[in-house]
Amino acid sequence: MSILINKDTKVLVQGLTGKTGTFHTEQALAYHGTMMVGGIHPKKGGETWGSVDGGAQLPIFASVAEGRDKTGANASVIYVPPAGAAAAILEAIEAEIPLIVCITEGIPVMDMVKVKARLVKSKSRLIGPNCPGLLTPDECKIGIMPGSIFKKGSVGVVSRSGTLTYEAVFQTTNAGLGQTTAVGIGGDPVKGTEFIDVLEMFLADDATKSIIMIGEIGGSAEEDAAQFIKDEAKRGRMKPMAGFIAGRTAPAGRTMGHAGAVISGGKGGAEDKIAAMESAGIKVSPSPAKLGETLLEVLKG
Repeated sequence: MSILINKDTKVLVQGLTGKTGTFHTEQALAYHGTMMVGGIHPKKGGETWGSVDGGAQLPIFASVAEGRDKTGANASVIYVPPAGAAAAILEAIEAEIPLIVCITEGIPVMDMVKVKARLVKSKSRLIGPNCPGLLTPDECKIGIMPGSIFKKGSVGVVSRSGTLTYEAVFQTTNAGLGQTTAVGIGGDPVKGTEFIDVLEMFLADDATKSIIMIGEIGGSAEEDAAQFIKDEAKRGRMKPMAGFIAGRTAPAGRTMGHAGAVISGGKGGAEDKIAAMESAGIKVSPSPAKLGETLLEVLKG
């Protein structure tokens, strides 16, 4: 099993005709036949997009609603520049696309506040923005994650950090564990899906035997997730977990964390998050380079 996406997921690309959309659509098509079924461009509806090597042809639709109706798409990925990205998300919501993945970085916060309010009343789930997307090994790739490092297996990965998502995947592959699904939820303060949403799905997924959660400094999402795990453990729904907080001081006095991370009011610091996670039974790795090793230790008891 997996969460959110699988071999039956049909994906529309908003921003397909741009350089970024073209490159990552080609990468997705090359990954185990991910079903990219069309692109969206209001001025190019009726045209056809062709991959650089000529190996793929996709129809372009004038709207998301048209693309959904003609292809049966149940997901959309957005590579639209920041100024138009919120409008692209809203269009996908209006078209009732179940899963919307926004890769775009730099969307104005007030734009995302409006999107968040619309999401609450919708039938859609948004992953991102400012995220690497998600990937279910050997089945479906949406976004910019490198498919070559994945291996079908038993670990669910959820992360605010794009780079450390890849690190966790690479290490669990090398450890022989593999992944069920990896989800990059994004580092922006206002986003569509939080840790708790993904953790709930992983806890309910029989194929996911253990979980890696990677947080960052700023906000309270990690503390909220730790409390959720505590509450679920009391109900007997705990799975082995390892984690890391990007933002704790690294060896050379440098810090790792999202540029937009904000610590205020004595909350959101790395040590507070680590303490909350450890109190929930999550084994926190001392270094991103030891995530796989730390999870193996947890699994060995």
